[in-house]
Amino acid sequence: MRLVLIHLRVEFLVMETLVSAIANTFVFLFGACIGSFLNVVIYRIPAGLSLVHPPSRCPKCGHRLGKTENVPVLGWLWLKGRCRWCKTPISPRYPTIEAVTGIIFLFVFWQFGYTLETIGYCAFLSWLLSLSMIDFDTMTLPSSLTKSGLLLGLVFQAIIGWEKAAFSGIANQLIFGIGGAVLGIWLLEIIGYIGTLILGQQAMGDGDGKLMATIGAWLGWKYVLVGGFLACGIGSIIGGGAIILGILNKKQPMPFGPFLALGAALTLFFGNQIISAYVNLLIV
Repeated sequence: MRLVLIHLRVEFLVMETLVSAIANTFVFLFGACIGSFLNVVIYRIPAGLSLVHPPSRCPKCGHRLGKTENVPVLGWLWLKGRCRWCKTPISPRYPTIEAVTGIIFLFVFWQFGYTLETIGYCAFLSWLLSLSMIDFDTMTLPSSLTKSGLLLGLVFQAIIGWEKAAFSGIANQLIFGIGGAVLGIWLLEIIGYIGTLILGQQAMGDGDGKLMATIGAWLGWKYVLVGGFLACGIGSIIGGGAIILGILNKKQPMPFGPFLALGAALTLFFGNQIISAYVNLLIV
């Protein structure tokens, strides 16, 4: 009897491991596919192009990518980083974003499991990644993405509220999200005002406040404070280091959107631990 139980337990563990491996593989591949679409968003929205037409193609010769060439990550490796027809180099950033998106989706899945939060936060981080790369490339944060991200955040809060307590839950979660959005805008305005006084020039763009409002709509007032603090800290360290190394000068603008996105992502995954550590520090 004992041997039978051991055998059954081994079979269960093997099955559990197999199911977990399949789930993780699916999540990563799905994330990589979304990352492929994010590459389109990052390139086309600043250029004012349609996200749907024309289909993915080589920007040099116009060759439309085939099915095998469009496979996330593997398609770039298959082509050895060059267009199949004109041999123009294809930036390694494309497969990198695809792989990073897949990894992000895995982190969200590991943290939140089979829940609505996993779907919502995967979408949230996809928005943040797109906005970060656009800001890095163009020093702009398109309103179409910040506004749609804010709206989607409030829809997400309403869905989570309904799951918790029907109509009363929706009201509570919407207040939570709207409060976070408003605080996010105020927080960036204060930081921008102080930064302008210190630097003697405009420290924040209008898009940064909209992005912070989007983050607040998704994470709420408490986490938007933590995310803002982390963004300022990381941005100050990297910006200061770049100035010391001569990579930037004091008057040269630096995109702040990627730091806001990074602060929000870290807060999403480690917010409770950060707040607990801060409270314990104050008590000690």
